[in-house]
Amino acid sequence: MASIRLAGQDDVATLARLLADFRDFWVRDEPTDEAIERALTTLLADPHTEFLLAEPDLGFAALRFRFVVWTDSPECELEDLFVRDSQRGSGMGRALTEAAVERARERGCRRMNISANDANEPAINLYRSLGFSAWHDPPGGHNLSLRRVL
Repeated sequence: MASIRLAGQDDVATLARLLADFRDFWVRDEPTDEAIERALTTLLADPHTEFLLAEPDLGFAALRFRFVVWTDSPECELEDLFVRDSQRGSGMGRALTEAAVERARERGCRRMNISANDANEPAINLYRSLGFSAWHDPPGGHNLSLRRVL
């Protein structure tokens, strides 16, 4: 199994290639390669953002942290998870997600959020197998991740 480590500014080129492949996986034209590199330089300098890198160049997890009133602690958002086609089904996604959970715990998080495309059944099954749920009790019902373009 590949090693997973916290990425730094020296990893911009590697992460940029992975993010470009993730963009291409979703059959998108944007952001451009240049915009990805600029964004990564900014994000890697942000103390509330971290990237976990599966070496060598196999996948990544993007983590965002913020303090929330409801848990009186930081919480972690697993914003993006990407594994190269050649690594899918190998346990790499599980290893990255488990590393993300551990990193969130290390930062004092008491809650972690993940959103997934409802057509991505392997990802949803992975997250559920690791204890993530769309249920909220009380008052019941499914949590939804909603978005609005501004």
